[in-house]
Amino acid sequence: MIERILPEAAVSSEVFGDDPQARLLPAEEQYVARAVEKRKREFTLARSCARRALDELGHPGFAVHSGERREPIWPHGVVGSITHCQGYCAAAVAPASVVCSLGIDAEIDDALPEGVLRQVTLERERELLAGLPAGANWDRLLFSAKESVYKAWFPLTGRWLGFEDAFVRIDPSGEFHAELVEAPAPSSAGGLTGFSGRFRFEAGLVIAAVTVFPD
Repeated sequence: MIERILPEAAVSSEVFGDDPQARLLPAEEQYVARAVEKRKREFTLARSCARRALDELGHPGFAVHSGERREPIWPHGVVGSITHCQGYCAAAVAPASVVCSLGIDAEIDDALPEGVLRQVTLERERELLAGLPAGANWDRLLFSAKESVYKAWFPLTGRWLGFEDAFVRIDPSGEFHAELVEAPAPSSAGGLTGFSGRFRFEAGLVIAAVTVFPD
């Protein structure tokens, strides 16, 4: 499913529900050694998806470590992203020579809980949401789009990006665009000023993906 919103160069793997065959490599177990069972299972599914995608990309048996902010550490020359929500997990990877950064996010296709929308959006975004066609959970998509933007931003900059730091416009045809509210990204990210992404509502989920290509 998620491959439909990813670039041709990307390889993805996804799981609906559980995967009884999912296992951690010994080097990955340290990150959830003291975690509760739910967290361990989510982490195991995510790492399993990531390794399957990496296998297909030509990096078999690679142990996906975690960085200081729990971000996945990919092999040299690879960019990627992982997402999981209730009943779904996915990973996507691509050659860094073709794609500079990837960000994917999946959420349950349901309205955001009461009060959350104001916490994660700008006033201008809420005004635009009100003008979108009825019948879709655009608020949840906006949240997912911002999550995917952050996941694409962080590997390029190593910096935090808050919900208020990106202004997202949704095109109901299946795309969205995000503009950085403050200064552009540092020179390490080529002075990036915004992101473009794609989305789908499918199988009870909202999925979003951001791809950053070289200039």
